[in-house]
Amino acid sequence: MPSDRIILTGMQFYGFHGVNPEERSLGQPFVVDLEAELDLAAASVSDRLPDTVSYTHLYRVAKAVMEGEPRNLLEAAAGAIARRVLGEHPAVSAVRIRVQKPRPPIKGSVIESAAVEIRCTRQV
Repeated sequence: MPSDRIILTGMQFYGFHGVNPEERSLGQPFVVDLEAELDLAAASVSDRLPDTVSYTHLYRVAKAVMEGEPRNLLEAAAGAIARRVLGEHPAVSAVRIRVQKPRPPIKGSVIESAAVEIRCTRQV
């Protein structure tokens, strides 16, 4: 498995994910980090975009999921991003996704953020 990675951190989106009705109607910000594992040896020598995966394409996958169909759970949003990255980019062997909900609406609490992180690998 390659140890090379393309890493996008702190991607910010506004979405309507959550279990509470207020989250679904008012929406809220989300922060996503993405790490795609792939072999970057060819790109490191050729300096050509076709030899890698464009981080713009990875960003667009995260954006489409986070600003798209509402999901109840952060786990479902993270899983959807991971499946799309693996499905759309055959060079990616594994992906790690972290989805954060800043200031989650938990009554009577002060929490900076709630987050889930998943790692999915390509099935051979």
